[in-house]
Amino acid sequence: MSCTIVVGAQWGDEGKGKIVDALSAAAEVVARYQGGPNAGHSVIHKGETLVLHLVPSGILNPGRRCLIGNGVVIDAWRLKDEVDQLCARGIPAFEQLGVSGSAHLILPYHRAVEASSERGPGAIGTTGRGIGYAYRDKAARTGLRVADLYDREHFIAQADRNLARLRFEFPEVADELSAMNGAALFAELAPIAAWLAPLVCDVALELHQALTAGKRVLLEGAQGTLLDLDHGTYPFVTSSSASAAGAPAGVGLGPSVVDEVIGVTKAYATRVGHGPFPTEMPLEEAARLREAGEEYGATTGRPRRCGWLDLPALQYSARINGLTQLVVTKLDVLDEFDEIRVAVGYQLDGAMLPAYPPSARVLERVTPVWKSFPGWKCSTTGARRWSDLPQAARTYLEWVEAEVGVPITTVSVGAAREAEVSRKS
Repeated sequence: MSCTIVVGAQWGDEGKGKIVDALSAAAEVVARYQGGPNAGHSVIHKGETLVLHLVPSGILNPGRRCLIGNGVVIDAWRLKDEVDQLCARGIPAFEQLGVSGSAHLILPYHRAVEASSERGPGAIGTTGRGIGYAYRDKAARTGLRVADLYDREHFIAQADRNLARLRFEFPEVADELSAMNGAALFAELAPIAAWLAPLVCDVALELHQALTAGKRVLLEGAQGTLLDLDHGTYPFVTSSSASAAGAPAGVGLGPSVVDEVIGVTKAYATRVGHGPFPTEMPLEEAARLREAGEEYGATTGRPRRCGWLDLPALQYSARINGLTQLVVTKLDVLDEFDEIRVAVGYQLDGAMLPAYPPSARVLERVTPVWKSFPGWKCSTTGARRWSDLPQAARTYLEWVEAEVGVPITTVSVGAAREAEVSRKS
């Protein structure tokens, strides 16, 4: 069997889309296992930057079967828009795509209540797209799934029950919710359901059959490990299992089929939304890195918070995910910095912590312990072999590799597909 997971090793936005796009050249099937349309994977295709929200990044490789698993929550309108945009660019997304009937739906009432919950001091910085509340319904066993689009009586009854509960729970948006009802939602979704019907499939069975036939399968996640619902900086996390353990469950495979787990990390760190970020840079320095790295959300355009690489967090991510390979992206963004800093540990109340604490309350109070490296002060964008990289850059990367205990197999030095350095060369 050949099944590889690609996972974000930080807070998301590590450049997984580009890596999955590149790895898809050697895979026959690519499946997305969690998240919703808040995630935006930017991939350059024929000189144009495409942002994929729900469709797997392998879609840009001709002939690849791309599947959306049961662990994903789907906004059907957004999915159709995304597929239509790809088809308009000559990418046969509709023919390549399959969608699990067990994937849960994001509905208008999810967006309404999530927008309401993001107002005031309790906000955690979500995109307000209803993703968290769709997952909440899933966990509460009150959600509606893709397959329910074809069961009118059940859909209407369950939607009406959900709306009645939410009107009581969220009186501040009761008027907006009162304008909705199950029958109207079902009718509104009818054209999308008809469009979606040919795509609905048994993703778990299809992946099992692909692996049994000796095909290579790539499992793609959204966000990153430090936003994982269980293992991230709770409560400033996403609503799903963004770590590698969520991949088999999110597509219906057993964990024994997984051969490789590739973690993707930037050469520095970024974070969006609220929550602790121990290595965050001062405003002026962060602005410089943000502009150099074009660190703005692919989905929302929000400026990302920027900081130096966090070694304890990366070591934690390697352990949580069982990483077998590490890919470092955006090394070129550091080309003009005189000094490269890395947090090598944390102090709390004057004492060193033994390991990364995945607790927002603790991380908000820690003081990083720093190690500095000299910058290489030259362009790395033309490098294609390990020996092409400046010695100072290789020293930095080799130190990270040794400290994390996972081999760095690829380094990305630009946004283009070919801007990569293989460790084998």
